[in-house]
Amino acid sequence: MDSLPTPLPPQQPSPTPGGGPALRLRTLWIAWFLAMLFHTDLGLMPLFHGLSPEIESHVDPAQLPAVFGAMLGYFLVPLAALVLIAYADTSASGGRRWRWFHLGLGLLYSVTNIAHMVVDILIPDSRPDQVLLMGVMVLLGLLINLESWRWCRAPRVVR
Repeated sequence: MDSLPTPLPPQQPSPTPGGGPALRLRTLWIAWFLAMLFHTDLGLMPLFHGLSPEIESHVDPAQLPAVFGAMLGYFLVPLAALVLIAYADTSASGGRRWRWFHLGLGLLYSVTNIAHMVVDILIPDSRPDQVLLMGVMVLLGLLINLESWRWCRAPRVVR
């Protein structure tokens, strides 16, 4: 007579289907980057039609290197976050500290995106397409915050 199959011993919880919050965070950050690049590209589109993309600037030309450096940092910090999410999600510790730091980073970027959108709305010669795109970036930022919160609350998965 055939013996009954032996049940498997209990195992550690497996990762959530679809990769869980960390995968969704990486996807949202990539979408945010694409929207940010498109925001910049869209701002320069008048150049391709013989028009100036310039809006009235009150920045002293001597301060432009600092402005460009700040923008470089604004792009590079989320890029680093995108990479660190992958490492934290696959680390033995589960990246608990990084998860909470990332939530704070997402909140900071949401505040800056909301401020930028408000400024875009208040500029007299602002373009509706740029305001709409900033709205998309704010929405992506809020989704990043939601997924970051879920990631902070998720149990550590042993791999």
